[in-house]
Amino acid sequence: MLPVILALLLSQAPAANPRQQGVPIGKGKTLPTVKLTAPSGGWTVDRMLLIEGSVSDTTIDPIVLSLNGDRYLMRTFNGRFSRKFPAASGKNVVTVMATNQAGTARAQATSYAQIPPVPFKVILTSDTDGVYTDLHVYEPTDKSEEGDQLKVQDMAHVYWADTSSPTGGTFFLNSQGGDFDQPAYGPYLYIHRAPPKGVYLVATNYWPSGDKAHTVATLNLALFEGTPHEVRRMVRIPLATPGTTRVLAWVNVLGDGQAEVYVPSQDPKPKAAGWPTNLDAALKELQSSGAEGEY
Repeated sequence: MLPVILALLLSQAPAANPRQQGVPIGKGKTLPTVKLTAPSGGWTVDRMLLIEGSVSDTTIDPIVLSLNGDRYLMRTFNGRFSRKFPAASGKNVVTVMATNQAGTARAQATSYAQIPPVPFKVILTSDTDGVYTDLHVYEPTDKSEEGDQLKVQDMAHVYWADTSSPTGGTFFLNSQGGDFDQPAYGPYLYIHRAPPKGVYLVATNYWPSGDKAHTVATLNLALFEGTPHEVRRMVRIPLATPGTTRVLAWVNVLGDGQAEVYVPSQDPKPKAAGWPTNLDAALKELQSSGAEGEY
């Protein structure tokens, strides 16, 4: 009931500021019905998990999706939603929530994936319609680290215009409703099934539109998911300056199924051996070079 009350209070904000705030709710006054047609339960050997279904109130956009406890927003099209996500090895619990004026309805399904664990997974979403919070991942190469210095211009750049790296990192275009360039909530996805050792940069580049002055981006990062060395981090960061690259996380893959994460907005700067000493300077070089991609 709390999400409904919150959304109703937000909807009563003064008309002088029409910018969307929070998750919008549907206009229907009858409790919606949510149907999950995929996953259907049971076992799968697919590395990508299809989440698909419908909601009876077609004004509900987006729906709220929980996948193994990580929360995302997903667009609906005439009441239907469909998107593939990287599956976790083992149990995958999918919960879909749809909210309108009458309350929140839920549907849940569980699928067990017989696949190897995914060592590096990134999912980025935002809380605002009509904006781009583009995901950019920079991977280590043979030339990107020299001693304790990171040479960011020599890193492999994976994003919407270059969706695969020489070592196997993969960016999934935001395909929803037959469109591969959906703005708004995302999700933007990246996985690497065999990440080489070294330092990675996970960043976002923000492009608003119309009256969308700012948004909040949410990063869900999972390393060596489903193993004893699993690392999970969630990062939420406000974005307001168009075209600026913002660091969400630095990741240092150490090998042997281990990694360390440094989130500048949450953590003290790493001083352990193996971390470059010029992270701030490397980021400034990236921002000044325009390496985040052409728009």
